[in-house]
Amino acid sequence: MGVLNVTPDSFSDGGEHEQAAAPHALAMLEAGADIVDIGGESTRPGAAPVDDGQEIARVVPVIAALRAATKAPISIDTMKPSVAMAALQAGASMWNDVAALQSPGALETAAAAQRPVILMHMQGEPRTMQNDPRYDDAAALLAAQNGAAMVRVHDVAETVQALKVWRATQR
Repeated sequence: MGVLNVTPDSFSDGGEHEQAAAPHALAMLEAGADIVDIGGESTRPGAAPVDDGQEIARVVPVIAALRAATKAPISIDTMKPSVAMAALQAGASMWNDVAALQSPGALETAAAAQRPVILMHMQGEPRTMQNDPRYDDAAALLAAQNGAAMVRVHDVAETVQALKVWRATQR
């Protein structure tokens, strides 16, 4: 995955490619990236939030230009449903949500978009995420927070059985 942050304070590429973002993304694909992840709001610890309009203005032109040049998968890295929808409409293939669909309206947006969603995790928000982070039992915490149904799989046989059960519930 090539990460393209079009933010002035990015810890990944420092926003150095804001003017040449689409060509830079194409170069990442040529260098072997299978997917490009584009973000317009920094999630570095301590980062201040930006409003939806500013984030959309940063990512949508880049996504549209990149989509015109390639069929490669593009993910939009945002926790804001309005930004995700604008990016998906501009040509992004999927939504990479560091807030794991916990933002107001996120579930409805994901359902309406009918696109893959990558669920990430962050305690709090970028401004507060490093204020005494604790993970005593991370898997249980994430399951409780996100309502996930988790199965502990000990071996291949149990994995196969778990997949059979999952498939049966998806019909």
